[in-house]
Amino acid sequence: MGITIIVIIALVILIAAVVLVFVGVRDSQRDDPLQTRLAEFAARGEAASLEEIELSQPISDRIIMPLARKLGEIALRFTPQNALQTTAQKIEMAGNPRGLDPTIFWASRFIIALGVGALLTFLFTMGPAGWNWLRKTVVIIFFVLIGFYIPELLLTSKIQRRQKEVRKAMPDALDLLTICVEAGLGFDGAMQKVSEKWDNELSLAFGRALREIQLGKLRREALKDMSDRLGVPEMTSFVAAVIQSEQLGVSLAKVLRIQSDQMRVKRRQLAEELAHKAPIKMLIPMAILIFPSICIVLMTPAFLMLMHSALKNILFGG
Repeated sequence: MGITIIVIIALVILIAAVVLVFVGVRDSQRDDPLQTRLAEFAARGEAASLEEIELSQPISDRIIMPLARKLGEIALRFTPQNALQTTAQKIEMAGNPRGLDPTIFWASRFIIALGVGALLTFLFTMGPAGWNWLRKTVVIIFFVLIGFYIPELLLTSKIQRRQKEVRKAMPDALDLLTICVEAGLGFDGAMQKVSEKWDNELSLAFGRALREIQLGKLRREALKDMSDRLGVPEMTSFVAAVIQSEQLGVSLAKVLRIQSDQMRVKRRQLAEELAHKAPIKMLIPMAILIFPSICIVLMTPAFLMLMHSALKNILFGG
């Protein structure tokens, strides 16, 4: 009876973990599903009650999303406020992937950790009693900590990939900004051209900053917020130079030209640095995978020839 209860709890927790991961990666910035259903029924001209419209929604919108939000609210009660603010900042630096928010993120961390712990407890209970419970407890705690930090590692990886894409796109974007400003276009218009020209993380960041400026935010504040959301030192330096040129009345085109040249030099230096690191990184797969295979291919024929030669008794005895 006790084992059955443990199995049921482990399955429930694992299903909840999968649900939270699914909810965390879906796009929650879309339109309200209930409003979408209402519009569909209105376009068809069909008369339907509110209950029928709600039942016509997918089960993920009716059950999974509210359940995940509720679990996230419970997880937030055990999470320090500073950790929530740091998580929100990291999510912004990651580009707010699929509408992820701190509630879902922390709920997924707790649920995945509990799911891993419940699964290992079940496996140790059902498996052979070769280990004592002290060793089993240490193993369970170790993997629970790994499960707790897996979402954090994935978010950090997303931040690094986004920052790498921004660094790669900055020289070309600054070149376009420089050309547009030198041609007589305003800085806001030049940002609009960059936003329309490409479809990458940097163009999306410029587009968001431009929309904030259009909604009434000061340009320097919008640019400062953009650099904070990206977390790239090169972008922070660029924004500081633009704000300083605006305050001191320096030619913006000249500042953009200097920044563009610096970004291009930095990108070239980064590429050279990665090229110098490549031979060192290649040593590990070569030593583990390539060299043993080459030795097997080259030495096997010689070994077989020795086994059938007169030196067999001398080398191997017998």
